Amino acid sequence: MKAFSSGAAIAKAGALLGLALAPILGHVSLAGLVSLRASTIEAFDKYVAKTDAENSTSLKQGPFLWIDSLPEKDRATAISRLKAGEVEMRRLSASPSGGNVDVPGGMVHDWEGIVFIPEVELDDALRVLQDYDRQASYYAPDVEKSRMISRNGEEFRVFLRFRREKVVTVVLDTEHVVTYYRDAPLKAHSRSSAVRITQVDDPGEADEKEKQPGEDDGYLWRMETWWHMEERDRGVYVQNEVVTLTRDIPTGLAWLIEPFITNIPKETLQFTLQSTRRAVLKQMAR
Repeated sequence: MKAFSSGAAIAKAGALLGLALAPILGHVSLAGLVSLRASTIEAFDKYVAKTDAENSTSLKQGPFLWIDSLPEKDRATAISRLKAGEVEMRRLSASPSGGNVDVPGGMVHDWEGIVFIPEVELDDALRVLQDYDRQASYYAPDVEKSRMISRNGEEFRVFLRFRREKVVTVVLDTEHVVTYYRDAPLKAHSRSSAVRITQVDDPGEADEKEKQPGEDDGYLWRMETWWHMEERDRGVYVQNEVVTLTRDIPTGLAWLIEPFITNIPKETLQFTLQSTRRAVLKQMAR
């Protein structure tokens, strides 16, 4: 029997799968089937408060970077991979089943990652992270549009349009408040909260419109972010923890919804860190 391994055969199979799913996806809408409930928000806010407390402790008492809490052998391995250009990732507070954290009517996703950018300084990384008008270029295609709305000292209010694709395509308009802190000459951190998230129907079309926040398909209801940056080892370590809230997985639609909800948080964080590394190195090469 001939192995099904050629690129053409795989592409053809993907195209056939897309055609098979098209009529289904064209009629599947979770709007009206899910609403963000007060109990869901309350549970998420408690989780975020706990995460804030843990980050505060790491800033005051250490470790500033999570890899420094690893056993020495594991730490050395992680640093070696980071210096080779890889991203180190870990999921925090997983449920006993090994999945994400369940809350009433939703799911919490908590991922942390770190990347190393060689031969740059802390201010080089901060310039890219704070260059919100160009983040659609740095983080394409995940970020489709970006702009700084306002700035007050080290507090930024920014607009980002996210595009997420995995079986289904979801476009989200978001606004974030980001505050930066200089902890020491070679250390900095930031805290970001999404203050508005809206799902966009028919994006890019003349009749595009936003769904009512909390009355949508539930792919992203909340997003909280913690960045730690430290200059050492002739470069900068950039660490990012992202906690997000999504809908839970509906009975009968797990095949459609689960890959998006469970895989996107990790993949997006990994992409964000890789893109940050590339953007900083590209700016320094100019």
